[in-house]
Amino acid sequence: MRHGKKGNKLSRTASHRKALFMNLGCQLITHKRITTTLAKAKALRTYIEPLITKTKNTESKEAIMHNHRIVFSYLNDKAAVKELFTVVAPKVAGRPGGYTRIIKLGARTGDNAEIAMIELVDFNEIYGKGIGTAAEPAKKTRRAGGAKKKAAADTETDSSTQLTTEAPAAEATEDSATEEKA
Repeated sequence: MRHGKKGNKLSRTASHRKALFMNLGCQLITHKRITTTLAKAKALRTYIEPLITKTKNTESKEAIMHNHRIVFSYLNDKAAVKELFTVVAPKVAGRPGGYTRIIKLGARTGDNAEIAMIELVDFNEIYGKGIGTAAEPAKKTRRAGGAKKKAAADTETDSSTQLTTEAPAAEATEDSATEEKA
């Protein structure tokens, strides 16, 4: 039975899983966004978010050094730890949690595995900046030359509507008179 077992094993041994999370965690911190399978992304979220929370505890020099050592034991990469404490920590200082976002990208072509992108929320250049200011897309036409002809037809109808505003009324009376005779 699986009672009380936390986390996904991902069909790997404990050492393989540990190495996998170290590598994925370092890459996420250095690149701010990675693409992987959905199961790995969900498991990585539970691995990396407590480490980001540890970077926010800056009460004393001893606490900072202690947290550096703890995070280094999880990542084993000096450059990633330095990036985490100097670049990521100041940006997420006001955020109470939820430092990562998982976006589903669809299925992989070869094995139909579900692919997802996991990214640090405060480091997104694509999402969030231009959401409210998106312009409406232009209407698509089926024919390539239709737009030019339509524009020319609109200018002709504007000038002809001023001249022929009374003509349709006269035609309508003639049509109604012929219908009454029949």
